[in-house]
Amino acid sequence: MSGDAFSEADALAETVEISIPQAVTPARQEVARGPEEVFPLWRQRLRLAAMVLLAGSAVLLCRRVLQTAFGPSIDSAADWLLFWCHAAVTAILGLFSVLLFSRQPSSLSRLVIAEAALFGLPAVLFLASQYFLTLRSCEEFGVFSFPVAPWVILALVYALFIPSTLARASVVIGTITMLPVVLLLGMYLLQPSVALVVTLDDFMNIVLVSLLVAIGGVIGVNKIELLQREASRAKQLGQYRLTRRLGSGGMGDVFLAEHEMLKRPCVVKLIRPDKVGDENTLARFHREVQTTARLSHWNTVEILDYGRTQEGTFYYVMEYLPGMTMAEMVQKYGPLLPERAIYFLLQLCDALREAHEAGFVHRDVKPENIIIAQRGGVHDVAKILDFGLVEPIARAPDPSSTDDGLITGSPLFMSPEQAGGGGVADPRTDIYSLAAVAYYMLTGQPPFVGRHVVELVHAHLRMEPVPVSQVNSQVPRDLEQVIHTCLAKNPDDRVQDMTALAQLLARCEVATSWSRACAAQWWRERAGAA
Repeated sequence: MSGDAFSEADALAETVEISIPQAVTPARQEVARGPEEVFPLWRQRLRLAAMVLLAGSAVLLCRRVLQTAFGPSIDSAADWLLFWCHAAVTAILGLFSVLLFSRQPSSLSRLVIAEAALFGLPAVLFLASQYFLTLRSCEEFGVFSFPVAPWVILALVYALFIPSTLARASVVIGTITMLPVVLLLGMYLLQPSVALVVTLDDFMNIVLVSLLVAIGGVIGVNKIELLQREASRAKQLGQYRLTRRLGSGGMGDVFLAEHEMLKRPCVVKLIRPDKVGDENTLARFHREVQTTARLSHWNTVEILDYGRTQEGTFYYVMEYLPGMTMAEMVQKYGPLLPERAIYFLLQLCDALREAHEAGFVHRDVKPENIIIAQRGGVHDVAKILDFGLVEPIARAPDPSSTDDGLITGSPLFMSPEQAGGGGVADPRTDIYSLAAVAYYMLTGQPPFVGRHVVELVHAHLRMEPVPVSQVNSQVPRDLEQVIHTCLAKNPDDRVQDMTALAQLLARCEVATSWSRACAAQWWRERAGAA
């Protein structure tokens, strides 16, 4: 399966889920490189960091309590303020530790907040403590006391435990190590008692230590990230070794892989890390793999395996299809000959017929979800994939469903029922979408074109497409009539099932003009030209 088969960059591949009448926003986005890409590891490491920081804070708080109980009593407002701030920070660290270890699903935003609290609160406590202790030391004893050990520990805990990119680590560790320098500089400028005691050597020593810790921490993070990337490239999912990333979809990242024992190439789809805690996404992922696994037609992508990683991330393995998507073929070679389009459409009818007879509607038939491959020495094999939006036939609308009021599908190829946010799955939805794909095959463009999703939704609901023959005069009248019927706004006016559609296509005058021999010759010519 080619990498572009799962690319979301092309507008034709965009699948949207929008709530009416809210603003239209794409549901599928490319996953940016950052903490969200290592979501499970990030959550696990935050737990460890929380334990370390909580333990350290609790030990120091106990020390304060013992000093108060058996040592000099606290008589200054500053000391009491520091004591209660320390107690509050310890309590908050404990709360975040409990939340991180709870079974409640985590989200990216929650982990960002947890990380900010785990490292931000101790930093604020260190700043307050050092300010009062340094000021007291300089005023009462004329001695400069400015320990940097707490800052070194905080920076090293981040470097050792938190997976991060080089840029992000530079910002966070740089901020942690520069805070004491900024504090000391501010006290030197604003507190005369500190300025009388602090020497240039004292200041330069603090700067030098902070700089060395920052550089060492950032280098350590970078080295750990490189090792993680190497491990990821060689990562084993049971018997499958991931070799390279092919792309991303709405729910998962897709990798080219190899079976360790069979040395057979395959494709592994992992649920996106930032979707691990999303119950709706997990349900869709399970539905996709379970539905696809029940289908055995030659023209449906085959599911080979299904499992779960040690981090709890679900994945499934499908056959590797060297070839290109229908969208790529049309974009590269132009509109198809009518007889060749029928040749592909008949295969797709058979694949979708099996799905419908099994009780499922695909709901996302589009050129990007159709792979044109060579299988078993046979050219022009059409395979349909991506059952991520599949629904059971005639499903009654569920009042608790998160899909109610949503437009779900690909706006360039969705049916009027989908454009209207209908909640009941109907096989005739796939008939409309397949006819829209046929229109694209024969003309190089979808039935409707618009700059905004709202325009496309309106077109599918209210407008009639330009007749196929007006865009491509080579399209025969009988084939045009079949496509026109299947693009009817009212499902009752369309061809009613895939078997009937296949029969109509087979009766077209040019239906038998394309064969396996023609396909093999076409590909040989293109290979020779390349």
